[in-house]
Amino acid sequence: MSSSSFPFPQTQSTVLPDPSTYFSPNLLSSPLPTNSFFQNFVIPNGSQPEYIHPYLIQSSNTSLSASYPILFFTAAVLYQVFVPDLTISASQAYPNQHNRVVSSYSDLGVTLDIPSSNLRFFLVRGSPFITAYVTKPTSLSITTNHTIVSLTSSDGNTKHTLLLNNTQTWLIYTSSPIYLNHVPSEVTSKPFSGIVRLAVLPDSNPKYAAVLDKFSSCYPVSGDAAIKKPFRVMYKWQTKQSGDLLMLAHPLHAKLLQRDREVTVLYDFKYRSVDGDLIGVVGDSWVLETDPIPVTWHSNRGIKKGSYGEIVSALVKDVKELNSSAITTNSSYFYGKLVGRAARLALIAEEVSFRKAIPKVTRFLKETIEPWLDGTFKGNGFLYESKWRGLVTKQGSTDSAADFGFGIYNDHHFHLGYFLYGIAVLAKIDPVWGQKYKSRAYSLVTDFMNLGQRYNSDYPRLRNFDLYKLHSWAAGLTEFEDGRNQESTSEAVNAYYAAALMGLAYRDTRLVATGSTLLALEIRAAQTWWHVKVGDNLYDEDFSKDNRIVGILWANKRDSKLWWAAAECRECRLSIQVLPLLPVTETLFSDAVYAKELVEWTLPSLKNKTNVEGWKGFTYALQGIYDKNTALKKIRELKGFDDGNSFSNLLWWIHSR
Repeated sequence: MSSSSFPFPQTQSTVLPDPSTYFSPNLLSSPLPTNSFFQNFVIPNGSQPEYIHPYLIQSSNTSLSASYPILFFTAAVLYQVFVPDLTISASQAYPNQHNRVVSSYSDLGVTLDIPSSNLRFFLVRGSPFITAYVTKPTSLSITTNHTIVSLTSSDGNTKHTLLLNNTQTWLIYTSSPIYLNHVPSEVTSKPFSGIVRLAVLPDSNPKYAAVLDKFSSCYPVSGDAAIKKPFRVMYKWQTKQSGDLLMLAHPLHAKLLQRDREVTVLYDFKYRSVDGDLIGVVGDSWVLETDPIPVTWHSNRGIKKGSYGEIVSALVKDVKELNSSAITTNSSYFYGKLVGRAARLALIAEEVSFRKAIPKVTRFLKETIEPWLDGTFKGNGFLYESKWRGLVTKQGSTDSAADFGFGIYNDHHFHLGYFLYGIAVLAKIDPVWGQKYKSRAYSLVTDFMNLGQRYNSDYPRLRNFDLYKLHSWAAGLTEFEDGRNQESTSEAVNAYYAAALMGLAYRDTRLVATGSTLLALEIRAAQTWWHVKVGDNLYDEDFSKDNRIVGILWANKRDSKLWWAAAECRECRLSIQVLPLLPVTETLFSDAVYAKELVEWTLPSLKNKTNVEGWKGFTYALQGIYDKNTALKKIRELKGFDDGNSFSNLLWWIHSR
């Protein structure tokens, strides 16, 4: 990204938590993550667990608790339950010491220090082991919510097998001999310093024990994910001690992993997970590659000349109605949707050779976007806050609920993506305008898409995108029992697509490459975890049978309901995973068989309902993928459209099938 991005006016937020309690002082001078996989550890009260595959981890000022969670399914929800299977601390805490803190973090891991117990935990995502470094001789305590059936020690007291009455078997490995005793629900040790590694034996299967034994010495302390080439992510773990590194891959990793001589896949070494089975991979660096995705301004297949007339007559009406002074919202989200909607009209006009419409759309885009960029918008605007470092809205800086929580770092990619789409289109049509506002445009994109050096910029690295899960999270600095979450995959897709288009407009090949790579991964993740296909075995049958699409996907849960609608509103669930309708929607819903399953699941929910014209539009748009004529007929009968959509856009979509 451009380092010459524009500094928006500074503000002091009255609603953001203070990060200094939870991060070590050396990290506070850098931009801090606001949507990370360990966010629950660093926001009040820091007491909720986080899912660090394959364990749920909860921390306190004296201890760390681990759970190998049980999966629960109903027709409406699928979730993992935290039970403290093992809790590790010092037998006697040192009360004068500081609270626990995050002392470092990376794309794939976080280091959590608990000074009162002389413990440092290297929590690296996808490690079958929980690794603790006991910094000085300390008597340890390992307690359990269950009853200990037996504890046996072998290999000169460096390996211990703990059998619990919930049928779990845990293996404990230490870097030097440790002497353990136990009572019904606690194991204690004589003073010990060095490395302790704990791993659950999946299904208490003894054949897994040999694998864990073999890879028990080499441990990861952190992991980086680099995007150096388009459509490729490289994982590299920093490790200590000898031997090979064993990690776990989730189903999307397994699809994208380049199976070369660098890695060995252990297909029958598996841990269960809310994301599908995790399989063993041996090797300290992975290459993940996804198919290239075309980032284009217009439809991928074009429109037949015979269809131009109908689209043009819709454009005449839609463009005529554009009126910036009639906009009543000052919400960054709803306003952004209006910007995105208008920008679509300009591109559709280009595609059907109706250039006459473009000047009026251009004028509307300038009138709506410029006030947000130059700080003259009445009642709201973008500001910069330096506590966590990032953009907040004027309303969001004093009200955590305003702008859907934008001021506490919710939904940044959604809101900014709509503005960037409009900016990209304007910069394409009017390059002089594009240059004038370039530094401000780059501030918006860098707020959520900064790939740069982690410690030297105004914004954190990739605010929303999770380089282990390979999709974005939307919920910012709010503590949630089930970790981060994201509802609308299609609005995340829009954000990275808009950034790539902005790269095209500014001839910035690096921005095009980064945007299209994140776009491709977001689409693959949506197709893997949000799109529930018939006969797909990722989720339990109860859940799959009733749900063709996930409503909200959490780190630790799959929910059929939405933030703003009940699960029964199937057209709501479909629409929030489709809007805004764009050329790239074709790639997101490239599976026509699935599109048909989703539409047929949704249609009964639309019967006899009024005031759902907007949602009908998106349902019929997907129907157009496999049954163009029926969909076109229904679209022509619509009496209204979603605020980010238009009749012109729906006709453009159908006629480009």
